[in-house]
Amino acid sequence: MLETIRNAWKVQEIRQKLIFTAFALLVFRLGTAVPVPFINTDALRAYFDAASTSILGMMNVMSGGAFGTGTVFALSIQPYINASIIIQLLTVAIPALERLAKEGGEEGKRKIERITRFTTLAIALVQGFGYYTLLKSNALLAETGIWAAIVIVASFTAGSVFVMWLGEQITEFGIGNGISMILFAGIISRIPSAVMYLIEGVKNSLAGVTAEGAVVVPVWALPLVVIGTLALVVFVVFISGAERRIPVQYAKRVVGRKQYGGQSSKIPMKVNMSGVLPVIFAQTIASLPATIAAFVPAWSDSGFMKVFDANGVPYTVIYILLIVGFSYFYSTIQFNPIEVANNLKSQGGFIPGFRAGRPTAEFLSRVLNRITLFGALYLGVIALLPIITGNLIGVQALAIGGTSVLIVVSVALDTQKALDTQMIMRNYKGFLN
Repeated sequence: MLETIRNAWKVQEIRQKLIFTAFALLVFRLGTAVPVPFINTDALRAYFDAASTSILGMMNVMSGGAFGTGTVFALSIQPYINASIIIQLLTVAIPALERLAKEGGEEGKRKIERITRFTTLAIALVQGFGYYTLLKSNALLAETGIWAAIVIVASFTAGSVFVMWLGEQITEFGIGNGISMILFAGIISRIPSAVMYLIEGVKNSLAGVTAEGAVVVPVWALPLVVIGTLALVVFVVFISGAERRIPVQYAKRVVGRKQYGGQSSKIPMKVNMSGVLPVIFAQTIASLPATIAAFVPAWSDSGFMKVFDANGVPYTVIYILLIVGFSYFYSTIQFNPIEVANNLKSQGGFIPGFRAGRPTAEFLSRVLNRITLFGALYLGVIALLPIITGNLIGVQALAIGGTSVLIVVSVALDTQKALDTQMIMRNYKGFLN
């Protein structure tokens, strides 16, 4: 990764993209430090310290700590992710949107993006008002009244819309996917506090602290967490590069005095074809009940909130099922067996042992289902293991850490691939040699 960045830095155009991406992420991090008026930030930090292992703690991690400090970017990119989920599901359910996405071309794509932006604005308004309700019900406001409510909700909404725009600018003028890069930056910024959390827990364990609310981490758990995290990173990198290669043979054709075809190639099918998107979307939907409960004062300490806690069994079961569902959803979008089979048939290609056309499409569909199931189970294991480990050793924050590691590693790998693609496009000599 470092070697790739070093080589990319030598190319002026790529260097400009890297500088733009770094500057945009710097703007994002600065925005997470700008407080919203009328909020008692000290009381808010104390409140989130007590709720660090709940769904609110997870939202705080995904926002890079902005959610727990009441800053302008507190809602971060979550409204845009929610809007993307809604629009993509509606695109499958509503024929008009499906036609617009498939047959509309660039104009249809721009219309879908415009609809997603307006949906993001609406969701940001709702979440901003919900966050204000949470602050007011827990006496976390320095000043109350209609003017304070308008300023707080407007600040949260404007911050979320700006983060969405910033992500789009990174995608267009920078390196990698802008939304993923913002999530990456937010999670990375929480690493120092996570390390301090573990160190404090070990110190309390050595000192014999037993006070209620104190963080206590067994000494033996520290090397287990470190080794487990490194093993998790290696596992994610290995699976990210794993693929099933299906052999394809092309028939020989004689045109005049020349012979065409006869070559053999392969169809690469990645094990984790949908990347990290199923985890992000599944986490968003699985946490929706607890998020609503957290923003409703009457439900904040209810049994409903505890049932859908990030470390609870119901949340875990829903989380895994959603990961599997979204994995199949995105795999079918990215790889169409019928379309691939028709393309092979039109080009004179066939898979050894299967006739061209429908038998080939059925074979590809079976392979896709098996690979997608394995990829979905892999994502589920990544999400489930830290929850189980956290419950065993008493470090509940690990439930958040597993998903964070997956997102960080996946985004880093995707960014490296984007840099490699940019290098190949601008260095034909190295590519050909």
